[in-house]
Amino acid sequence: MSTNAEIKQVVKETYGQAATRVRSSKTSCCGGGSGANAGCDPITSDLYSDEEGASIPENALRASLGCGNPTALAQLNPGETVLDLGSGGGIDVLLSARRVGPSGKAYGLDMTDEMLALAHENQKKAGVENVEFLRGEIESIPLPDDSVDVIISNCVINLSVDKDKVFREAFRVLKPGGRLAVSDIVVRGEMPPEVRRSAELWAGCIAGALRDTEYIAKVKAAGFESVEIEPTRVYTADDARQSLSGQGIDIDRIAPQVDGMFMSAFVRATKPATGRGPASRG
Repeated sequence: MSTNAEIKQVVKETYGQAATRVRSSKTSCCGGGSGANAGCDPITSDLYSDEEGASIPENALRASLGCGNPTALAQLNPGETVLDLGSGGGIDVLLSARRVGPSGKAYGLDMTDEMLALAHENQKKAGVENVEFLRGEIESIPLPDDSVDVIISNCVINLSVDKDKVFREAFRVLKPGGRLAVSDIVVRGEMPPEVRRSAELWAGCIAGALRDTEYIAKVKAAGFESVEIEPTRVYTADDARQSLSGQGIDIDRIAPQVDGMFMSAFVRATKPATGRGPASRG
């Protein structure tokens, strides 16, 4: 069984290598729409519209390893402050910055130096000024209490080895009445042990995923209310074969077991307007 430190290192190395590939060879990480990213992993492909892709630097699109498009699903208003947990190459930060306008601000938080370097390059190319990228971990957000209106994330929370702490930190930095609006991989049913044991799959948005009921319970335990999970894409056995190839497992045996089990989902929740946390309830 892999330790938490080993899993975190695998995630950091995987995303660092992905950023390096994008910067050095223009290779896609499979996050965009049709064309440049066609034929990629079904989890990370065809997430952004052609219009969105045209509004940001190509390398921001190529570096995307998300499983959804939280900027399209979240209601972002002019003047708001947005935080993207695990911002990678910066695609969702840059899109959010445009939505909140010059009177708002978009933060991106990432623990991978290579991704942060790529994000800064993309910000400069995009000419977007109301953006700030922070180095750190989503389990310990380097922002003060009650400082953010909206928290987004794109297929990153499932990679954390301490999701309870992530949700508590998200609750802490959100203003009273603030919103959690994240895309993530969610499981329906019991995950096969072979998938759960593979540390490499944590960086492929699968093995770290929570069951839908557990996800809701953890978000509520952090203090959030009005928690909802909206499926956006359900993965088939054929999708599983494509995603799990090269992972050293028996794909023919595993794929039928996970047919319809994994889904990309949009998770919504709200911090109570009173700002009360779990310790003050009941």
